[in-house]
Amino acid sequence: MLEVKNLTKIYDDGTVALKNVSFEVRDGEFLIIIGLSGSGKSTLLRCINRLIEPTEGEIIWDGVNVTAAEAEELRAIRRQIGMIFQQFNLVKRSSVLNNVLSGRLGYMNPWSSLLYRFSAEDLRRAQEALERVGIPEQARKRADELSGGQQQRVGIARALMQEPKIILADEPVASLDPVLAVSILSHLQQLNQEDGISILCSLHYLDLVKIYATRVIGLRGGEIVYRGTREQIRRMTDAEFKEIYGAEAVRISAGLGEGDEPA
Repeated sequence: MLEVKNLTKIYDDGTVALKNVSFEVRDGEFLIIIGLSGSGKSTLLRCINRLIEPTEGEIIWDGVNVTAAEAEELRAIRRQIGMIFQQFNLVKRSSVLNNVLSGRLGYMNPWSSLLYRFSAEDLRRAQEALERVGIPEQARKRADELSGGQQQRVGIARALMQEPKIILADEPVASLDPVLAVSILSHLQQLNQEDGISILCSLHYLDLVKIYATRVIGLRGGEIVYRGTREQIRRMTDAEFKEIYGAEAVRISAGLGEGDEPA
């Protein structure tokens, strides 16, 4: 289980990105964070694995205090926490296969990781990961030859190589059209339901949130202003919507109807 306790992040310029944020992600959950751009969603996700250092508060992962972990312990913790980025964060000139294999670097000794020397077992795992996301035939292509949707599948396969217990997905479909967004989220849902991997994901479109979330938290100005289940998000009132997105906000659709389910 992941526990976030009174998390605060203040940047060097004085910007308060997060203020006293507390919540938990239970094992096997698909928890979605919603909120405007700048509400603190990305900062929150990056604080959890300490890509960004929190200013105050605690992050507890399976009983271990991530915020207090030294380098070697943090390295071991990060093996269990996969990360998927909005802009894919692939090595564009490298092959798809090498990008996926980079998910194993946390398990390798520093010398082997520098030389990118992977075992036959790692190669088998990488090919299997690409098969799970439906692009095994792309293994030898350069990453920048792939479409946006395919590149994000590579990102999922790379995270899967870590054998994670939780995946943090930072706006993973923000740059994709609605059809591709459903495909990517369906892959995450499959990992959640079949492998028991917890998912903590930030999203914009409420139509997608209603389909995939088991629970939702809403951020505004770095503070939690909404908590709800899938059923509660489906019944969200205009007042609750405006509490998250502001008085001038208007609901928009991601191209899915109220009752639609992903194919």
